[in-house]
Amino acid sequence: MKGWGRWFVWILLASALVAGVAYSLWPQPVAVETMLVRRGRMQVTVDEDGTTQVRERYQVSSPVAGQLLRIELRSGDRIKAGETLLATIRPSDPTLLDAREVAQTEARAAAAEAAVERAEARRSQTKVSADLAEIQFGRAEKLRSSNSIAQDEFDAAEALFRARQEEMRVTNFELEIAKFEYEQAQAALGLVQPNNQEFTKNFEIRSPISGSVLRLFEESSTVVTAGKPLLEVGDPNDLQIVVDVLSSDAVKIQPGNEIRIVHWGGQQPLTATVRVVEPAAFTKVSALGVEEQRVNVIGDFQNRSRDEGRRLGDGYRVEAEIVVWDEENVLQVPTAALFRESGQWCVFTVKQGKAQQQVVQIGQRNQLMAEVHQGLEADSEVVIYPSDQVKQGLVVRVQRTEAPQAP
Repeated sequence: MKGWGRWFVWILLASALVAGVAYSLWPQPVAVETMLVRRGRMQVTVDEDGTTQVRERYQVSSPVAGQLLRIELRSGDRIKAGETLLATIRPSDPTLLDAREVAQTEARAAAAEAAVERAEARRSQTKVSADLAEIQFGRAEKLRSSNSIAQDEFDAAEALFRARQEEMRVTNFELEIAKFEYEQAQAALGLVQPNNQEFTKNFEIRSPISGSVLRLFEESSTVVTAGKPLLEVGDPNDLQIVVDVLSSDAVKIQPGNEIRIVHWGGQQPLTATVRVVEPAAFTKVSALGVEEQRVNVIGDFQNRSRDEGRRLGDGYRVEAEIVVWDEENVLQVPTAALFRESGQWCVFTVKQGKAQQQVVQIGQRNQLMAEVHQGLEADSEVVIYPSDQVKQGLVVRVQRTEAPQAP
């Protein structure tokens, strides 16, 4: 019996040793982080820095040569069209002016008259386009009430109507400025005529628009020549946003696209609408020293409240997200789950506790999610940030993470 007991102990020890070796060699589950493939709203945006800009600004220049008296206004002072005195100039004696300066004054007066005629012609042309756009938008509204027009067609008609209205406002402003410059040029022309005794009177420049003084170019009393910039005026409450984007991104942007403005200093994001994508690009050197072709995208604010309007001013930096694609009920997978294998997009799904490599076809992508065309179903569980340890058939231990919500 003693011999059998000794053998039994040795058998137990050997079994324990074998079990220990087998357990050490048995593949251990690898901890992975997963998300579920979901359906929902998805947006693709072009994210770039931008700046605010006064929509209509005007640079006031000296129409005559002479002694500029000290300008009492300061940046931010409110001004009123036709009333606020911007600058006062004591004109030079016309007998001291040479023939070239007199000829230049006459040329400026003729150019100002031509600018008025050109502005009137452009306003007439713009009014025809604006009236037509208004008629088409009215028809689209009637068709929309009876569900006889597609949403895209209605949006296009509305965007065209708003664009033409904006063009009409711009041409009216240009005409007002052209008339102001013509009046200034005519007054300056009278001062340079020989034997003119009016030169002893001070030449006063009144504000052409209502708004505020944006910046001063000349503040102290000094001698100025005709055409010398004195100050810049505009309405700081009438702002637009200017965002320069890569030319490869600009081709995706269309007038009417939504712009979300974030990290501008306020508590809530602001919204704007793309008004125009400039047709000409320019070269800009990036922070890394790379030359890039950039395009300015100009948008109009939509929800600037009275208080928020007081916070933003001319030239303020903002961060803009321009929406170039927006769809509902999109099957989407986290971009963190995607990787390339043999020239194809793949993911690791988790089925019965094991990782399974799956080829997928994707469409639109943003920073967080990608549209799935083929290869996955809703509620599929995919591994995000897969490490080199994750292989086909690997036993995994799942830690699930909630997918980010659409904006």
